[in-house]
Amino acid sequence: PAPPPAPAPPPTPDPPPATESVPVPDPPHTHGSAPGAAPEPQPTRRSAAGRGGAGSRFWQAVVGGAAVLVLLALCGIGAAAVLIERTEQAAPDPSPGTTVPGAEPAGGDLDSRDTDRQPLTAKEVFPGKTLVITAGEPAYEVLKTHSSGSCAVAATGELGDLLVRLGCSQVVRATVRTADRRRLATVGLFNLPDRGTAQQVQGRIRELLDERQGRFRGMAAGDGTEAVSTAAARVGWQVRGHYVAYCLVVRADGEPLPANDTTAREILYDMLELHLDQSVLQRRTTGGYAGQPTTREGADRHGGEDPPQD
Repeated sequence: PAPPPAPAPPPTPDPPPATESVPVPDPPHTHGSAPGAAPEPQPTRRSAAGRGGAGSRFWQAVVGGAAVLVLLALCGIGAAAVLIERTEQAAPDPSPGTTVPGAEPAGGDLDSRDTDRQPLTAKEVFPGKTLVITAGEPAYEVLKTHSSGSCAVAATGELGDLLVRLGCSQVVRATVRTADRRRLATVGLFNLPDRGTAQQVQGRIRELLDERQGRFRGMAAGDGTEAVSTAAARVGWQVRGHYVAYCLVVRADGEPLPANDTTAREILYDMLELHLDQSVLQRRTTGGYAGQPTTREGADRHGGEDPPQD
């Protein structure tokens, strides 16, 4: 008989893998919490903005590129000049239906007089005898308003000449007083032909102040307000569209302002950013302005032009 078949050789085991799987731990909880553990705090909108987050907008008091105040002597009058600059952080495109703070809505263009033809009026810029910046906060008292087709009435020296030379067609201004009666301010808007000329003015203001070749005029508004045209002042200015906004702040008693006077800074911010920019000029972008054009001769609320004296 034939011999039985040889048994099959035992299977050779596969070689071990070159690598071994290592268990990966679960990621940490970010939107929830493990049992017995407190959830991790998420960054707030405020803290994100403080770190320069997307869409954040902040203001800096800048003098010569540094966040400091420099005391100046302008035409024999001491002044502290503050340039308020707007810095826009890079931000993603907004989703449909959202509004970016500070963005000009469609339908309004402040880049030039060709697209923003209606002249300013005192009634438009300073509509009442008080000026409420923030609901619930004390209002500013509007002591006097003035509008003129001669921009030189609101600035002296080379600064006044520069405004005229670059085609400034009008200035609308007011003198206001704080609720505690301790601070006076003259605040106004110069109307330039276009954004480019407005930026030219802004670019020269610092130099002219530093070289004592001109200044903004404070406008006295009766007894007890003379200091606004003679005392040491803190000055701020900025550009939006074809407008140059300015504000100067003094102590009502005529004494010099301390270098770290926070009240003066608050007044500059209230007037330049919150009132002139976010209220008056923002309203212009939607067509919400009223009044008649300023005449070349100029007029003020009290009947007649009354420029301050040096």
